[in-house]
Amino acid sequence: MSDATRNQQPTKPSTLALAFALSLGAAVSLGITRFAYGLLLPTMRSDLSWSYTFAGSMNTSNALGYFVGALMTPWLMRRFSAASVMVCGALSASVFMGLCGFFTDGTMLLVQRWAAGVASATVFITGGVLAARLGALDADAGSNRSSLLLGIYYGGSGIGITASALLVPSILSATDNHQRWLGFANWAWAWWALALVCVAASLALIWPARVMRPLVLPATASSSEKSHLRLCDFTFSLAGYTMFGVGYIGYMTFVIALLREQGASAGQVTTFYALLGVACMASSRVWAGLLARHKSGRALATLNALLGAATILPALTSAWPVVLISGIVFGGVFLSVVASTTALVRHNLPASDWVKGISAFTTVFAAGQIVGPVVVGWIADATSGSSVTANVSGLAGLQRGLVFSAIALWLGAILASRQRALPTIRS
Repeated sequence: MSDATRNQQPTKPSTLALAFALSLGAAVSLGITRFAYGLLLPTMRSDLSWSYTFAGSMNTSNALGYFVGALMTPWLMRRFSAASVMVCGALSASVFMGLCGFFTDGTMLLVQRWAAGVASATVFITGGVLAARLGALDADAGSNRSSLLLGIYYGGSGIGITASALLVPSILSATDNHQRWLGFANWAWAWWALALVCVAASLALIWPARVMRPLVLPATASSSEKSHLRLCDFTFSLAGYTMFGVGYIGYMTFVIALLREQGASAGQVTTFYALLGVACMASSRVWAGLLARHKSGRALATLNALLGAATILPALTSAWPVVLISGIVFGGVFLSVVASTTALVRHNLPASDWVKGISAFTTVFAAGQIVGPVVVGWIADATSGSSVTANVSGLAGLQRGLVFSAIALWLGAILASRQRALPTIRS
C-alpha cells in the first residue's frame, strides 16, 4: 500500500476518547437522572411536607421505571441500533427531568420520576453494550484495557454526580430566601438546571453514537442464533447484584438528608458530593485490574464488602473526616460494582449474548433499587420519632436505615463470593 493511499484512509478514533464520550450517557442516566435527587430531597421534603417513606418512594418510582426500561431495551435493540436508542433515551430523560420542576403534586412527581427511570435504563444498558464493544476497535486491547474502557464508561456517572454537587446546592442557596422565586420553588429551578446539563450531555453523545453505530446493529439479523445464556449459571452473582441494588441506593438517596440532620452546611454537602463524584471518575483505573483478573464473582463480592463498610460509617459517627472518607470510598467503589457485572458477562459469554446478559443484570439491579429507598425511608420514619428505640440502639432514623443498607451489601458480598467462572465461553 502506498503512502498516499495509507494517508487517505480515515483515522480510527481513539477508544479512550470514545469511552470518555460514552461516559456522558452514564452521567445522564445515573449521575444526574438517578442520584441528583438525593441533593434535592431535604428541600423538597421540607417544602412539600413529605415523610421519609414518601421521599424514598420517589427513587423507588424511578427504579420501577428503570426496571421497565431494562425489560424494554433488548426489544428496542432488535429494532433500532444501540446508538440510536442511547441518544433518544438520553434526550427523553432530559425532558422528564425538566418536567419535575413544574409539579408539586406528589402523584405527578412520581410519574415523572418513573418516566425518567424508563428512559435512563435504555441509556445505561445501550451505553454499556457499546462500551463493551470498544475492544473491537482496538486490535491491541487486552483484558486490562477492555476493563479500563468499561470502567471509564461507568465512571462517567461521577461526572453527573460532580456536576450536580456543584450546581444544586448553589442554586438552592441562591434562592433560599425566595421560596417562590418567580412563582416557583427553589428546588424547581434546580431541576431545570439539571435538565439543561442533561440536554448538553445528550447532544455530545451524538458523536460516539455515529462512530459506533455499525458495531452494534439491530439484532434481527442474528435473532435465529441460539442463545448461550442460562440464568442458572449466574444465580449467585445475580442474587449478589440484587442486594447491591437494595443497599447502595439507600445511601445515595438519603446520605445528604442525614448530613443535613447532622448539621452539615451547604459547602460541606457540596464538598462531600463532589469528592464522591471525583472518586467515581477515578475508580475506573483503580479497579480495572481486579475486573480483568477474575472471571468469577470475586470482584463483585470484594467491592460489595467495601461498599458496606463505607455505607455504615455515617450511621456510626458524624465526625467530618470519617464522613468524607465514607463518601470517597463509596464513590470509588459503587460504580465499579456495576462494571464488574459487565466484565463478568464479557468473561463468560460470547459477544452475541452480551446484550441479554447485561440486560439480565440490569433487571435485577433495578429490582433491588425498587426495594431499597422505601425500606430505608420506612425505617427512618418508624424510628426517628421513637426516643425509646433510639436509646436502645444508640441510632435513630436515617442512621438505622443506613445500617440496613450496609447489611444488604454485605449479604450481597457473601452471595457473589459463591459465583464460579464458567468452564469455557460457550460458542
